[in-house]
Amino acid sequence: MRAIGLTEYGGPEVLQVLELPDPVPGTGEVRIRVHAAAVNPADMLLRSGVTHERFEGRPGPYIPGMDAAGVVDAIGPDTETTLQPGDAVIALVRPYRTHGGAYAESIVVPAESVVPMPSGVDFAAASTLLMNALTARIGLDLLAIPPGGTVAVTGAAGAFGGYAVQLAKSDGLRVLADATPADTQLVSGLGADEVVARGDDVAGRFRALAPDGVDGLLDGAMLHELAVPAIRDDGGIAVIRGWAGPAGRGIRVHPVWVTESATDHARLLRLRDQAEAGDLTLRVADILPAAAAAQAHRRLAEGGVRGRLVLDFTA
Repeated sequence: MRAIGLTEYGGPEVLQVLELPDPVPGTGEVRIRVHAAAVNPADMLLRSGVTHERFEGRPGPYIPGMDAAGVVDAIGPDTETTLQPGDAVIALVRPYRTHGGAYAESIVVPAESVVPMPSGVDFAAASTLLMNALTARIGLDLLAIPPGGTVAVTGAAGAFGGYAVQLAKSDGLRVLADATPADTQLVSGLGADEVVARGDDVAGRFRALAPDGVDGLLDGAMLHELAVPAIRDDGGIAVIRGWAGPAGRGIRVHPVWVTESATDHARLLRLRDQAEAGDLTLRVADILPAAAAAQAHRRLAEGGVRGRLVLDFTA
């Protein structure tokens, strides 16, 4: 099979087309013929070697990718699942496992990491859902803000931030969000109640709208300690990529590790249902042929991408 991967860490240029054996599903696993794989910042961390320790010394090649959409083409022995060959599905993929990530024509993943594709959307759009939406869902669940509470979202125009805004609104929360002037209409359209200018000093602008402080904050912009002043005493902050504080004033810091919930089938199915109902907006920035993965990584690194770049594996 064809895959996009690397044999040494580095910049986008290390990504190359590889010919690898077709993976074989084992017990509890399904094989998916991939049609589309979304490109996420986590893929760049893998490619650059920042997270190399997660391979536990295993030799390459290494295949990035955490989001895939495609068609089931094989089910492992003794696998309890309602999925059938031919089903259109989406999957949350853990690229540090032996089988590698989503940048491949065929992938093998646990059946619990796979759910039916939302109806009414194409493979490219479907591939943008699970990793970022699940990250936002985990963050909100860790913050545990009751309906009627107030949450702030930084990086609200991004994929994680956009899902965080929409999921928080579906939870009955008041949502404050940040955006550049060019993204204000986008973020408002996602459901934010108030939108303020983004920047390192955004905490003061959130405080102006919530003088007692917000109950919790989802930090998609990774502002960390710069965002903490927006939060009330004994509130919480959900962070990506592992910042651990301290935050002070009794504020709880909740690192979000999405791969730990990759087999949380109920959560994945709920996100799929919300996307099908239109409660979550699937945003595709552009579709590129799989062989142009290096170009996709360069574009993502340059910033300003709204929605997700998607690699097409059907050509």
